[in-house]
Amino acid sequence: MISEGGAATALDRASRAAAADAADPLAAHRERFVPAPGVVAYLDGNSLGRPLRATVERMAGFAERDWGGRLIRGWGEGWMTEPVELGDRIGRVVLGAAAGQTVVADSTSVLLYKLMRAGLDLQPGRSGVVVDPADFPTDRFIAAGVAAETGRRVVPLADGVDAAERVRQTAGAGTALVVISHVDYRTARMADLAALAAAAHDAGALLLVDLSHSAGVAPIDLDASGVDLAVGCTYKYLNGGPGSPAFAYVRRELQDGLTQPIPGWMGAADVFAMADRHEPAPGIRRLLSGTPPIVAMQPVRDMLDLVEEAGLDAVREKSVALTDAVLDYADAVLAPYGVRTGTPRAAGERGSHVTLEHPAFERIVPELWERGVVPDFRAPDGLRVGLSPLSTSFTELHAGLEAIRDALDTA
Repeated sequence: MISEGGAATALDRASRAAAADAADPLAAHRERFVPAPGVVAYLDGNSLGRPLRATVERMAGFAERDWGGRLIRGWGEGWMTEPVELGDRIGRVVLGAAAGQTVVADSTSVLLYKLMRAGLDLQPGRSGVVVDPADFPTDRFIAAGVAAETGRRVVPLADGVDAAERVRQTAGAGTALVVISHVDYRTARMADLAALAAAAHDAGALLLVDLSHSAGVAPIDLDASGVDLAVGCTYKYLNGGPGSPAFAYVRRELQDGLTQPIPGWMGAADVFAMADRHEPAPGIRRLLSGTPPIVAMQPVRDMLDLVEEAGLDAVREKSVALTDAVLDYADAVLAPYGVRTGTPRAAGERGSHVTLEHPAFERIVPELWERGVVPDFRAPDGLRVGLSPLSTSFTELHAGLEAIRDALDTA
């Protein structure tokens, strides 16, 4: 066993966590989430957000009233326009996107495919697709598949720390598309969207950003940043539930020239024309393919209500405070165990999770789950502490970190 790290004792740290909760202006919102019996600390909100109590009521009401009561008539009473209307709300509340540029449709993977194909079609004569070789596997796999389909080539993003500078070093006259995540799923390093867009545009390329680890928890201003295309999931910080649909953003100036690579009936100009050929709908709706997942869209509405009520700036402020607390604890208590920190120290350079690194974590994480402490593991040795500010308390975080220390004591 390693002795207490730093000057503070466990009691001191617990007292500071309690004081932080007492001063937290968002503290009352925690009661709006469905409780999880047996869970001591949920530290995986960056993978799957907790459901809201309002969502339980909404889903029951939807099944009985909207679906059960209105039946097929629901399509003419709002369901048909819901993908764009919910997309507009996501754009307004969390993306900094004006209306008519965001749509809720398929999974993140399918929308990535659609936007990659569409982006390449807008760039004839250019062959390069720049991809970060350390990005999330889906992004890399789909880029490779799309490049093979279209006769393009994948170009690995240069090594380095600053994402925009890496794009400048990599993109050139032959680059069609730059594909990159706003927040790195491993390290939580957050890129500057405006700098990324400028770097891509200076090379004549389009920028496609994956917002899965930032939408709903970090400031985003797609319109002002000049981002061309974006995609993101809704089951992390937008609390849509497992497998909830993703959203896609297409800058308005690009929409009319966009070719839909999976042309389905719901993306047609006249859905019920049953025409011989596909005539795409004007604007963002052309990205739709099949019947929209209306049931799965409902929980997102509740979390958008809460984020809008709390204010995204306040959410971000607490996110920074929570991740600061993890870094402080890691320095004072976990470092003597050989734990390393893989997340940037500067608050403006990180998202809402902290990655701790230690060879024992792959073995320890399942043990922590059994004890009701739920972080996640990413190979080769990363334990991610994911903080969802509206549902996570400082006391809960402290309990989880203490459990990690205890597990290392016996590792």
